[in-house]
Amino acid sequence: MSVPESPRLRREVSPLELFYDLVFVFAVSQLSHHLLEHLTWRGAAETAVLLVAVFGTWVYTSYEATFLDIDRSVTRWMVVIVMGLGLYMNASVSAAFTDRPWAFVVPLLAILFFAAGVTAAAGHGEELREHFRRTLVWMAAAAPLWIVGACAGSGPRLWWWVAAALVDLTGTWLAHPLPGRMLGSRQLGFDADHMVERLRLFFIILLGETVLTAGRALSDAPVGWSTILAGLGVFTALVCLWAVYFGGGEDVFTTAVATTTDQLRSVRLGVNSAYVVLAALVAMAVGSELVIAHPLGHGSVTLALLLFGGLALYLAATAWFFRATAHGAWTERLLAGAACVPAAVAAVWLPPLASVALLDLILLVAVTALTRSHRRLASSLREAAAS
Repeated sequence: MSVPESPRLRREVSPLELFYDLVFVFAVSQLSHHLLEHLTWRGAAETAVLLVAVFGTWVYTSYEATFLDIDRSVTRWMVVIVMGLGLYMNASVSAAFTDRPWAFVVPLLAILFFAAGVTAAAGHGEELREHFRRTLVWMAAAAPLWIVGACAGSGPRLWWWVAAALVDLTGTWLAHPLPGRMLGSRQLGFDADHMVERLRLFFIILLGETVLTAGRALSDAPVGWSTILAGLGVFTALVCLWAVYFGGGEDVFTTAVATTTDQLRSVRLGVNSAYVVLAALVAMAVGSELVIAHPLGHGSVTLALLLFGGLALYLAATAWFFRATAHGAWTERLLAGAACVPAAVAAVWLPPLASVALLDLILLVAVTALTRSHRRLASSLREAAAS
């Protein structure tokens, strides 16, 4: 089968796409606020469902804009319309499980069907249009679950929306197959570099929102030595989270994508892992806010799960991704994740300030080991590609 022509591959990320991404700074803030206000297992489940829905809209639209070419007028109009709908959807995140379910569901479904429909009609090549027609079938399967959940009371709503989110997430992870029909990713012209850059910039936005959360907590907390140290500890953790990827991991990712024979598959794996990374960062943001608010308070299972469970989740997701794409730099991540288990146990009894110091220690060791591992791995990938 011939590869369909793709318009001007390797495009720069446009200002409009960056503008669109800012809507999701607000979304992540809303997710963190919802979890902070509902620190229970049910609250965590609600946050996870909302996260899948919100991030799913970013994933679908980013793929569609990459396939269609952001310089086309139809793509620009699609992004602007989705951006407006997304603003209304994200504004309703905190009340989606109380009195504003329709204000969340209606924009969500409008985004999904509108953007996928545009790509199914205006995509380059029959293979691409066929894929997005299959995507619409998956969305149609999930839509009744979102709608019934909005009709239901706040109690059963969670279970309807869990089912809907699982359908959406499964479709994303499997690339929306239907019996006898599935994505042939090698047959699609795809600007992998563009989507890699979108993921890179979105990760910076996620970290930026975590910085804003810490800043808001510091502005509300009384000035004192314990608050200052807690803020310093949280800031150190954020810098380390940045360095875990940007301390050479970025080079490994881009080199692995550039040298693979199936670039779309590698990007899909990166997007799939990003769901877990986002969940981990939301958990750590909420844990950091609790540390800054009560640095000398009592430890708790909740704080241990937010800080060390969030970090372990982050490391496990990135370890899976690096093993699947670059075949290296994953053992160090798993070892650091394993170190989170005894640290979480200790955090139940330690004051929050001591817990964040322990978190920093794990991260600093992980960054040191990964920086060296990334450098060696990127070099070996380039040598293998050149030979």
